Amino acid sequence: MADNILPFKGIMPKIDTSVFLAPSAVVIGDVEIGKETNIWFGCVVRGDMNVIRIGKRVNIQDATVVHVDSHKYGTFIGDDVTIGHSAVVHACTLEDKCFVGMQACVMDGAVVETGAMVAAGALVPPGKVVKAGQLWAGTPARFVRDCGAQEKEMIDYVPPEYWSMAQEYLKIGIGVVK
Repeated sequence: MADNILPFKGIMPKIDTSVFLAPSAVVIGDVEIGKETNIWFGCVVRGDMNVIRIGKRVNIQDATVVHVDSHKYGTFIGDDVTIGHSAVVHACTLEDKCFVGMQACVMDGAVVETGAMVAAGALVPPGKVVKAGQLWAGTPARFVRDCGAQEKEMIDYVPPEYWSMAQEYLKIGIGVVK
């Protein structure tokens, strides 16, 4: 077992063998992570009070925190999702192919639907729903407009780009593949 993959209350994370986990990222407890996901330096994925389920080809960038609520909400992240540097994803749902910008915060019970984008620095309050294909920004986050070609391209481009970078790290012996 790697030093950064830890059980909590007897529950060990279930991590696909293809996952890239940076050496300083930590995964704890009732967490399941799908294939070709990459979790970068300084991230904490803490499934200690509820469940965290992370899909395939998810890109979780440096210093991001993924956590849960003790009673009501786990955290559910779909496939092909990007979560930018220093974001907080707390007890919420991120559907497939959505994008959470750097230093954004998505709170308890919030949902970011398929193809939606939360701008850098935005705060999605508890219970809010960012509708499919929309761009939200601000504190608190609010609808700005429908995602255009640039946002859609970013949503599609970033996960495979980071997966490629993860492979470069693994080639030089940096990172854990369980």
